Amino acid sequence: MEFERLTFTPMVKEDIPLLTPIMKRCFDNDSQLFFQKPAGGPPGYDDGSFLEEWGFNPEATSYRIDLKGTPIGAIILFIHEEHGSGFLGNIFIDTDLSGNGYGSTAWRFVEHMYPKVKTWYAETPAVSYRNHYFYTNKCGFHIVAVEGGRNRFEAQFKLCKTINHMEELA
Repeated sequence: MEFERLTFTPMVKEDIPLLTPIMKRCFDNDSQLFFQKPAGGPPGYDDGSFLEEWGFNPEATSYRIDLKGTPIGAIILFIHEEHGSGFLGNIFIDTDLSGNGYGSTAWRFVEHMYPKVKTWYAETPAVSYRNHYFYTNKCGFHIVAVEGGRNRFEAQFKLCKTINHMEELA
């Protein structure tokens, strides 16, 4: 489905070799920026096993994100429409394209596709300041809890976004 210049296609296994280098660049960039380490991310971020495990989890809904036919990222969701809730498992857009609004467009696509989901959840490392800005200022999430202690390199921010009818009318 095309949405504001981007195309969202359900992810298939053949996408893993295309998306893994993009995901690796994203996590390595964050690792360098926030941890002053040249590389780092969740297990499997650099060999495709993360995408395999999360993107093809039976409960996941995953999309490859393309710009003019070229893969630029992906989004992995866990939707529970019967409960009106969803969890943003992962979103990444190629770091070479940061600041162009593609992440915000991807989030608008999600809300458009899943209007029955009124409460969204996500989490991100406490030290990932760019993620905090994106989730809170661009997507409307709120930080609702911090888990993992006081060490900013180990703590995780838990985020939530509740969509109400007043927001929809604005």
